[in-house]
Amino acid sequence: MRRRALLAATVVAILPSELVRAQQKAMPVIGVLSTQSPDPSAPFMGAFLQGLSEAGYIEGKNLAIEYRWAEGHYDRLPALAADLVARKVDLIMASSPPSALAAKNATSTIPIVFRGGADPVGGGLVASIARPGGNLTGVSFVANELTAKRLELLSEIVPRAGAIALLMNPTNANAERVIQEVQQAARAKGVQLHVLNASSESEIDSAFASLVQLPAGALVVGADPFLSNRREQLVALASRHAVPSIYAWREFAASGGLISYGASLTSAFRLVGAYAGKILKGDKPADLPVIQPTKFELAINLKTAKALGLTIPPSVLARADEVIE
Repeated sequence: MRRRALLAATVVAILPSELVRAQQKAMPVIGVLSTQSPDPSAPFMGAFLQGLSEAGYIEGKNLAIEYRWAEGHYDRLPALAADLVARKVDLIMASSPPSALAAKNATSTIPIVFRGGADPVGGGLVASIARPGGNLTGVSFVANELTAKRLELLSEIVPRAGAIALLMNPTNANAERVIQEVQQAARAKGVQLHVLNASSESEIDSAFASLVQLPAGALVVGADPFLSNRREQLVALASRHAVPSIYAWREFAASGGLISYGASLTSAFRLVGAYAGKILKGDKPADLPVIQPTKFELAINLKTAKALGLTIPPSVLARADEVIE
């Protein structure tokens, strides 16, 4: 009897600690697959972390994050995605359409939340917007599709420009379609369009040298992750060569660019973070509709306009969501 009682007491003494150990879950790990570099991505990663925190996940507290940066080199993405899959992360956050496609090609089981382009269905990421159906969902983002609109806005600000240049990354899968759309917009405005290509820092420098020689009276910078990653370089060159330029993201205008028009990147990444939190809690990507932002921001830097000797038309100022002075 004594032996039986002692054994029972031992089991009771061990049981609570065993239960606690069994109930403790390993800290989930998110793999971030980015086409960009850490510094230019900082505000967007901050927004992503904010979305996660709103869902109850704090990096370093109850969540770990593995970052993989392609630094503008799309050809690195497949290997980086494969590395995250090999590390058996619980979820992959893909920061752009190329990242999302690389992640999808690397795994059909690990959940993927993306910040994608305007057509994730046509891009082969999901089966439908309402019911993605696989292991991917995220935020669908209109960026390239607004490039023609950016040319129209720029021509209102620089009405005397008989020629406008378009800077594109030729390795972007949407480059040809975007060029055709912007050419149509240029014809409608009665201006000549010069297409400049750049997929490296040195090619950006060469593109601006060509732009000055053409000459072109203004510049539209394409909405491409590589070009976004070179924000400081692009804004500095536009200032040095006194070229009125329009960009896709407000961060360019905040950094000294003349004007930007597009959806809010920070808002999109916050939504991506919120979705990642939902999935970590048990929701399935297949059941989470792709979110489609409908608000687009027009930001104007009046200090830069003054430096360029430009007067922003009242009709354009009236539409601005943010005026930087």
